[in-house]
Amino acid sequence: MTHAEPAQEREVGVGPHPEPWPEDPRLDPELLAHGDRRNVLDRYRYWRREAIIAHLDTSRTALHVAIENLEHDANIGSVVRTANAFNVAAFHIVGRRRWNRRGAMVTDRYQHELHHPDAASLAAWARAQGLSIVAMDLVPGAMPIEHTALPRYCLLVFGQEGPGLSEDLLAAADQVVGISQFGSTRSINVAAAAAIAMHTWVVQHVDVPRGPLA
Repeated sequence: MTHAEPAQEREVGVGPHPEPWPEDPRLDPELLAHGDRRNVLDRYRYWRREAIIAHLDTSRTALHVAIENLEHDANIGSVVRTANAFNVAAFHIVGRRRWNRRGAMVTDRYQHELHHPDAASLAAWARAQGLSIVAMDLVPGAMPIEHTALPRYCLLVFGQEGPGLSEDLLAAADQVVGISQFGSTRSINVAAAAAIAMHTWVVQHVDVPRGPLA
């Protein structure tokens, strides 16, 4: 009888940088000395957090994302992580200021976070910025996102797992969209729905280069 060798875990990041260190103000001496195991792209290895944010700011999209935080939903972190992947202009927390950050995998550190105490304050902020509010929820009258032209200057709004969006946020929306479904379940996970919605906006408004991703 033979036994399979245990799978080797892939090491994330890089170890200490060999000396002499590069002269680059973006680099963090602590990371150069001890290594960089953060959840960042390889091109940001050894960079200071502030330098990464500044570089991301040069290419952020016009998309904003808002999440209602009424029940400390664990999915919020996953939505924020996806928002980081698409380099949204900012993510917004509506309701409670403190939210469940576990699923964000520290990606919130590289984004701009804004807090709004309620739907009215979020709507007022969006109007002042010239953003259209697009609510994501499977409610009567919601249009299929697959056939909806999303505004370029857009605030996508997501609710909590289970109850969905509050009546106040639905009333404030310029559009309400949902994802077409063909199975037996009533709805899909809110984090998955948010990822689909953000990617739909990207397909419509971002010039994605052709060719390999890596």
